[in-house]
Amino acid sequence: MKISAILQRYWLPLVVLHTITLGGAFSIAMLSPRTWTANTQLILPDTTNSLDASLGILGQIKDQGVAFTNELNPLQVQTSIITSDDVIRPVWLTDPERDKFRSLGIYKKLFKVKPVDQSTTISLEVTGSLPELTIKRSERLLLSYQRRLNELRQGTSDTRQQFSQMQLQKAEHDLRLAKEKLGQFKTSTGLINDEQQTRNLIEAIKGLRTIETDVGSQAKAARTRSQILSQRLEMTPQQAINSLRLSQNKEYQALRQKLSEVDTELAFQKGDLTEQHPRVQSLQEKQYSLNAALNQQLNSLLPNTEGIDTSFGGNNFQEATMNLIVDLIQADSDSQALEQQAKQIQSQVQSLNAELSSISTKQGEFLDLQRQYEIAEGIYKGIVAQLEQAKISAFSSYPNVQILDSPTVDPKPTSPKLSLVALGAILSSILGSFATVTYLESRNSLLKVKDLQEIELPILARIPTLEASTMGLKLESVSEIGFQRLASTLSLMSLENRRLMVSSSISGEGKTTVTIGLATALSVLGFRVLVVDGDFHKTKLSKYFGYTLPRETNTLPSPIPVSSKLDFLPAPSIPTGKVMEFVARGKFEEYMNRSQKLGNYDYVIVDTAAVNSTGETPLMAKTLANVLLVVKLGVSDRHMLQESLEQLVRHNAQIIGFALNGVEQGGEKYVYKQDVQQVRA
Repeated sequence: MKISAILQRYWLPLVVLHTITLGGAFSIAMLSPRTWTANTQLILPDTTNSLDASLGILGQIKDQGVAFTNELNPLQVQTSIITSDDVIRPVWLTDPERDKFRSLGIYKKLFKVKPVDQSTTISLEVTGSLPELTIKRSERLLLSYQRRLNELRQGTSDTRQQFSQMQLQKAEHDLRLAKEKLGQFKTSTGLINDEQQTRNLIEAIKGLRTIETDVGSQAKAARTRSQILSQRLEMTPQQAINSLRLSQNKEYQALRQKLSEVDTELAFQKGDLTEQHPRVQSLQEKQYSLNAALNQQLNSLLPNTEGIDTSFGGNNFQEATMNLIVDLIQADSDSQALEQQAKQIQSQVQSLNAELSSISTKQGEFLDLQRQYEIAEGIYKGIVAQLEQAKISAFSSYPNVQILDSPTVDPKPTSPKLSLVALGAILSSILGSFATVTYLESRNSLLKVKDLQEIELPILARIPTLEASTMGLKLESVSEIGFQRLASTLSLMSLENRRLMVSSSISGEGKTTVTIGLATALSVLGFRVLVVDGDFHKTKLSKYFGYTLPRETNTLPSPIPVSSKLDFLPAPSIPTGKVMEFVARGKFEEYMNRSQKLGNYDYVIVDTAAVNSTGETPLMAKTLANVLLVVKLGVSDRHMLQESLEQLVRHNAQIIGFALNGVEQGGEKYVYKQDVQQVRA
């Protein structure tokens, strides 16, 4: 059906296309010049030149001559040479039909060169207007090709010899320089790669580190013992030394002894005499004098007496406290001595490490110089081997290509081929027909289902073609299954303010019918619905319900009951020039809020003018928030629909989806019949 419809629409352009195609094919077959083709087979023989030389630590250098790989195919190289300008130009300059070819590029199209797969042969095809001329061209091309091969071989040989000589001189210089550096290093350092020397250093370092660990442990133990004794005596090691020094001073101890005797005598005399007695006063003066002398002696011995016990010495010299002081001093001295010994051992370890590092560094430099010498020697040997190979391999780069089959020409012309002309005409007719139909269809701006599929919005309902009466409402029509599904889908959506604007891109797409059907289907589901005529210019919904608009007045109409669950709100009578102001200044929104609040409606369905027909419809979309776009196949324009979508998006409207109107009716439907008279009432 679709193909027949396309043929009915575009039969004339298709007939013209096929006529032109057949005429062109016939003209090509009759008027094209005849050409002949000469075929020649060339073969590339296998080469046996090979190179195998030792490069020392660099390994072996091997060259097996020409090798066939995907990356480097000698046949492709030979093909490029045959089709090069330097090969074809001499043939072109001596060609009898040279005047027919304005440039070398055009003349090169007469020659086709192609390697034969899975072989070492090359196929050569040469075309011409006469068989004899084609043979001559092939022979001249082969002679020019052989001449060019000899030139390339000679040039490659000369260049390789010159380049290799330069490389050989450089390699010889590098080898001599590496050898001199290695000899100078051995002479200056006297380094011998002695592993035993390195091993002895490592063993010595390990032994010293073991001793260092033991000495450190002993020093730590002595320090701990010193700290414990210091805590018990409540004095530092230095204070203990000062106390011991004070106890060993004879003058200080003699003064202490005299002071002790005076103190004893004074205490005895005070028991028998008064304070004013000359004997008591004399003893007190002597006591004072001895204390002064004792302090003077103490200050001269120890400038800082803080924390020093001045009671040591004399008769108490061998007491236990004095022994602890001696132990404290001994422990402190031991810890300091052990720590000093550990530092000396650490210094020796560092010295040995430095010596070991120096040996390692020198050995690394020695090995590096040795490696440089071996590399230079290997490079030198490789270049020498390549020079010898170049002398005995003159054809390694450009092998000697031989003629396997001499040029031959088929007596029958190779072009034009009638089978190819016929096939081309058939394919041109098929492809041309497809392109013509596609182009003509692309110029048709009517909306198609695939256009809707490209838009990321759902199709909420498919409404069959309905015919509504001009007065009243026929529930048998509006209660179709499409409206029922649309109402059911809408009831499951969370709509802002429970309002829905029903509009379309252009007029005539059935938005008023969809509005009535949706409102009625919602009322059948038990919702209270207010259907509003939002088309201030045509007021089609008001006329549909038989409502006559009054003359221009400032009073806004109130909802009119249509059924128990459905009310109708006519369009207000507003001058055309003030409609935009009514919507833009928020009066329309206030009107909707007041009407919806008074009627306590579950849904408010507003039938508006087409988006592209008036300027207030996009503004109303911003107020109503939710938009259902009605489209009709065969009526809607896809460009106008796209423009409508862009306008609604700019006004922040929430487009919930499409209602596809005018769909071919099919399948069963359930009809909910009601009393028409009740609806009209």
